Amino acid sequence: METVITYFETIAPHHRVLLIAGGLTFFWLIEGGIPLFRFKYNKWKHAIPNLFFNLTLMIINFPLAFLLLNTSDWVVANNFGIINWLPEMPLWLYAFLGVLFLDFFGAYLPHYIEHKVKPLWMIHLVHHTDHKVDTTTANRHHPLESFIRFFFTLIGVFVVGVPIGLVMLYQTISVIATQFSHANIKLPKKVDHTLSYFLVSPDMHKVHHHYVLPYTDSNYGNIFSIWDRLLGTYKKLDTDKIVYGVDVFPDEIENGKIWTLLKQPFQKYQKPTIMPEDK
Repeated sequence: METVITYFETIAPHHRVLLIAGGLTFFWLIEGGIPLFRFKYNKWKHAIPNLFFNLTLMIINFPLAFLLLNTSDWVVANNFGIINWLPEMPLWLYAFLGVLFLDFFGAYLPHYIEHKVKPLWMIHLVHHTDHKVDTTTANRHHPLESFIRFFFTLIGVFVVGVPIGLVMLYQTISVIATQFSHANIKLPKKVDHTLSYFLVSPDMHKVHHHYVLPYTDSNYGNIFSIWDRLLGTYKKLDTDKIVYGVDVFPDEIENGKIWTLLKQPFQKYQKPTIMPEDK
């Protein structure tokens, strides 16, 4: 574990890009072989706007990494943060708890807030208006949302008190986890269900992309499913009943245009439909 943390302490930018691109390529190939839904679409054409937003995410995050570094150095030097106030523990447990708590502050919490605050929901909407969810949808986030997510991650680093090696490890795991959970892959039901007790599985997260409430407002987790289960936001829905998109923005063609998506947060808010829950 020490070797892993040391590697991520000084990870080169091109290594991070390779890890992100490698995960995307891996799940792209897997979903081509065992798809959950057999979409009738041009996969490359569909990927263009999604990859554009993946690129803007990296462009925004890489220059801001120094803020993470400075914050991390400060909390370590001052023995500040949740995991630094806990009793001494093995390094593997220290690393696990660091990633676990960062997953809450950097992923679950902002995701939950984005769904509850109307202006933030309009920004996050870009992620939900993909009608063919696959691994490229993972980081289809409006540039404004990239700043929001970074801000919450920064808060997480401060509150949790993690060293920079764990921060970089968390961010790498986070990206690969979201590529996995969005991938259009069909796992055996029992495997997916068992996995969902610990991690956010593909079927679990697909429920979050159902086009109407209350399912859209559920399963906010990114790496660990524990936060949804503990905080009462976990829901189940058979995958054959899932319809992707958002009911108030139903135009699939427009929702595939980069310029339209960039303008989407500034459109008039429309109240979503709420459907009865599947029992």
